[in-house]
Amino acid sequence: MAVAPLPKPQNDTLLEVDNLKKHFPIKGGFLRRTVATVKAVDGVSFAVKRGETLGLVGESGCGKTTTGRTVLRLEKATSGEVLFEGKDVLKASGGQMKNLRRDMQIVFQDPYASLDPRITVGESIAEGLVIHGIGSASERADRVREVMARVGLHSAQANRFPHEFSGGQRQRIGIARALIMNPKLIVCDEPVSALDVSIQSQVLNLLRNLQQEFGLTYLFIAHNLSVVEHISDRVGVMYLGKMVELADSEDLFREPLHPYTKALITAIPVADPTVKRERIVLQGDVPSPINPPSGCRFHPRCWIAKDICKEQDPAFEEKRKGHWAACHFAGQF
Repeated sequence: MAVAPLPKPQNDTLLEVDNLKKHFPIKGGFLRRTVATVKAVDGVSFAVKRGETLGLVGESGCGKTTTGRTVLRLEKATSGEVLFEGKDVLKASGGQMKNLRRDMQIVFQDPYASLDPRITVGESIAEGLVIHGIGSASERADRVREVMARVGLHSAQANRFPHEFSGGQRQRIGIARALIMNPKLIVCDEPVSALDVSIQSQVLNLLRNLQQEFGLTYLFIAHNLSVVEHISDRVGVMYLGKMVELADSEDLFREPLHPYTKALITAIPVADPTVKRERIVLQGDVPSPINPPSGCRFHPRCWIAKDICKEQDPAFEEKRKGHWAACHFAGQF
């Protein structure tokens, strides 16, 4: 049966993130005092509309996973604001946060480490229902079988343990755990990076079909731009704890405005031996988030950087309609 196109984002916003920061202290000395700070996320802002997929991409260590975990309050934010349907996530009480977690779920990167090896996958999938006191034991068992079938698993497998499944099957179990609560938002933290390429496409198609069927909203975190381009409506690019570009997926891949985004796109392999893409190779390593460069954080590796880039941190602003970038010379490369 042909799959209908994904629903277009509505005008209402489900998630708003404003100037979010997450700094990790580094302790040292005999008294374990704070001697430095890792600025993992340092002033990130974005919004996610109902029914859309916002992709977050960037090199390892850029802060995209920490952003996702802090949005869900799995990590305590240093400062900023996270609004979910207008409710302040960062200021919610324990009881309020428990209710919010029914609508905000996560699929972790490592499908094995995220599952308890001591309990069956059926018990693992049903755990959220038990914690929230939803349904009787028989009703929960029925719900588990229903969700397992929806993600491509057989209900008879509910009594097996995680080590008896392949990597792709374990990720389907992780998706079932998130889906069973009927959430509105799912943070997908690199859900296919640990899987074989052939399995990646199956899981991505499953996520798209579930989004269409249940009206889900995704914050999709990945470092593979090909994957992000395939599944995302809009894409945000992060570098060293900051958002440097945000735009519709088609617009961003067709005409990026930030040199870092341009460099990432030129690194995407082309599945045609007759087509040669001019690769932009970035020089040097990613600076330390403990002591980031002054001005624009990308300037030590940027081929169009000028003196102003070393002195002034560019504002993250709308350069074209719906296309945001933080660069003094956006698009001038």
